[in-house]
Amino acid sequence: MFAGVAISFDVVFGYTGLLSAGHALVFALGIYTTNLLMHADLGYFSAAALAILLSGLVNTALGAIALRVKAVAFTMVTLAFGEAYYILLLVDPVGIFGGEEGLPVAFEQIPDLLASARDVRWLYWLSLAFAVVAYLLAWMATRSRCGQVWQAIRENEDRVESLGLFSYSYKLVAYAFGGVIAAAGGAIYLLVARGANPSSASVHFSLALIVMVVLGGRGRIWGAAIGGLVYGILTLRLPELSTSGVLDGLPEWASRTVSEPLFVLGFLFILVVLFFPDGIVGLVDRTNSWLRTMRPKTTSKNARISPPDGLIEVDEIRKKN
Repeated sequence: MFAGVAISFDVVFGYTGLLSAGHALVFALGIYTTNLLMHADLGYFSAAALAILLSGLVNTALGAIALRVKAVAFTMVTLAFGEAYYILLLVDPVGIFGGEEGLPVAFEQIPDLLASARDVRWLYWLSLAFAVVAYLLAWMATRSRCGQVWQAIRENEDRVESLGLFSYSYKLVAYAFGGVIAAAGGAIYLLVARGANPSSASVHFSLALIVMVVLGGRGRIWGAAIGGLVYGILTLRLPELSTSGVLDGLPEWASRTVSEPLFVLGFLFILVVLFFPDGIVGLVDRTNSWLRTMRPKTTSKNARISPPDGLIEVDEIRKKN
């Protein structure tokens, strides 16, 4: 699940260079909008489709405003949007979001086809399917002409403008595209979490997305997927270490620290930034390169060495009497 959402953010941040601090907003929009529509007696599939559309439109409208500024100002504007929505969910002035407790999913609106949504194993397969679809969509988009312009904007936006391309439009497309994938992830995450919670819209999750992408490898789709997978495993498994007996030999403060996902993720983030700036994918590439240079070069004894181009090859020379 987190792998697919990380891929959506990599399109915005890794490929286009837009450091959005409010990507969690559209993810939470997908969760809450789907849930609210289901509570309004709409079936899950219809609610999810409509929620993805509405969330994508809202995200695009907010992006159109935020992209009027660049660099740090853009990050601050997206952060403000995200925090405003997070506070709206917490305060719940209209009484429909559930406040701090969140809003449980309307199980009665889940069709028989998804009746096994309460089965954890089935949810793993659903999350995997979403990650695969997100990967394929991002792969096709980043290899298109538009995707090439995204990468050019990341490297030098002024040069893109000098070539006659309107970078604002391309950035808005990237922002909207990543938002639609994130909203779809939110609609599926509603089943995984069995409800909507304000924490999904918090700045902490937006920062977690940055960690996922940087950890896996910015600007590499499968790198973002790996970063999301690592994040998911750590957040789910590390809290269990303190009660599993694996850390019994450590002092209490040490076992609590090691079993805290945020601490471990922060430590890994620092290591990656300092020593592996290209992330896990970059480390794999460097290792493969090193192994290729260490591989011995062997040639066959009977191999014929071809002369360089432009030289005359002489088979034999005979003396004329």
